[in-house]
Amino acid sequence: MIPLTTYASRTVGVLGLGKSGLSAARALKAGGATVFCWDDNEAPRETASAEGLEVADLTRPREAASLDLLIVSPGIPHHYPEPHKAVLAAWEAGVPVDNDVSLFFQALTDPDREGADEGSPKVICVTGSNGKSTTTALIHHLLGAAGRHTQMGGNIGRGVLDLDNPGPGEVVVLELSSYQTELARVLAPDVAVFLNLSPDHLGRHGGMGGYFAAKKRLFEYGGPDRSIIGVDGIEGRFVANTMGPETIRIAATQKLRGEGWSVFMNKNHLTEWRGGKQMAAIDLRQCPALIGSHNHQNACAAYAACRAVGVPPRRLEAGLASFPGLAHRLERIGEIGGVAFVNDSKATNADAAEKALLSFENIRWILGGQAKEGGIEPLTGLFDRVAKAYLIGECADQFAATLESTPHEICGDLATAVARARADAAPGDTILLAPAAASWDQFTSFEARGDAFRALVESSQEEPA
Repeated sequence: MIPLTTYASRTVGVLGLGKSGLSAARALKAGGATVFCWDDNEAPRETASAEGLEVADLTRPREAASLDLLIVSPGIPHHYPEPHKAVLAAWEAGVPVDNDVSLFFQALTDPDREGADEGSPKVICVTGSNGKSTTTALIHHLLGAAGRHTQMGGNIGRGVLDLDNPGPGEVVVLELSSYQTELARVLAPDVAVFLNLSPDHLGRHGGMGGYFAAKKRLFEYGGPDRSIIGVDGIEGRFVANTMGPETIRIAATQKLRGEGWSVFMNKNHLTEWRGGKQMAAIDLRQCPALIGSHNHQNACAAYAACRAVGVPPRRLEAGLASFPGLAHRLERIGEIGGVAFVNDSKATNADAAEKALLSFENIRWILGGQAKEGGIEPLTGLFDRVAKAYLIGECADQFAATLESTPHEICGDLATAVARARADAAPGDTILLAPAAASWDQFTSFEARGDAFRALVESSQEEPA
């Protein structure tokens, strides 16, 4: 935990008592603040009370007016579709509203933080629509493999304030969602990474413009020493155009030779280009967890981030090859009778599913769930890679209409889809779970959906031939 001594003897409210909210409350209390917690659900309030945290209804004007600061958890709306009542009460009382990511950056500049006089750590932040978790985990892995002391957190793993108090020479790697960057009053990474942008969370941000603006804040507030921008998409090119010479451009689909600093794919080789010449080239065919164009982008971003904090290329090559990958992201579960099973449950929108479809041929595609805006319309050009689609969830009929003449079957649930795909598959086929939809209609999370897929495959492996 990182104690927040900046707010000692002040009164702070914490709204939302999930992972980030509870860690913020603990850190504030440990730093000497008076903390009042609130969650709309009773169970989290009981958890907070059991820890000795004081619970108060922060939606009431009197409680809100007693605060010096309100900390809001990422899942709670503070703008669109409408602000939470506690946020409105804080604003009406003139109380600033912030989040735990901002508190983290404030803590690093606190002269009273333990070890502050010895020097500051480096902080790398990663944002984008797709690939954030893989890129964050890959940076963390590469740094560790190179012998650097590193911690990982934010939207992956530990909450930012649950991390150990970082020391000088350490590198903290944070995955940040648009929910986290949008509200933070302080954002001061040493290195900031923008991967890509595709439609997601549009209701929360009031459309694509608001979503893009939330991502861009990471590069506008605090001014990272080094910005790493994916320029395969138009949004990344726009951001890169607003940056200075400290920018490293990355791309998986184009060569970026020039006088600046860039990292790009040249056929199968990750290539670093700097000062008008090639500095390094790494064959990613030797990296089994980094197949596909989207993972090539992730690799370029992670490589660039590590180079930005001084790791030499020769140390990164071995780390790329040893990266095990993340669960639910093009995770190869196993093979039965020459048929491969791949879990890409994290592909919750069309853009992510596109990356999966481009990575394989002869695909038995399991898809469906709770549809995102646009459905699978953007994927029609890839339907010729699909031997057959197996549809699940509430959007099965909608997706079936888009598939038209592509062979498909409405299966309803995941178990039926796996059974039907396995019955139809021939050696050389890939049974791919890439839902292109959210999981909440049938599962509590994309992780739960992926775990269910893995369990079904593993039970199939145990059946007698």
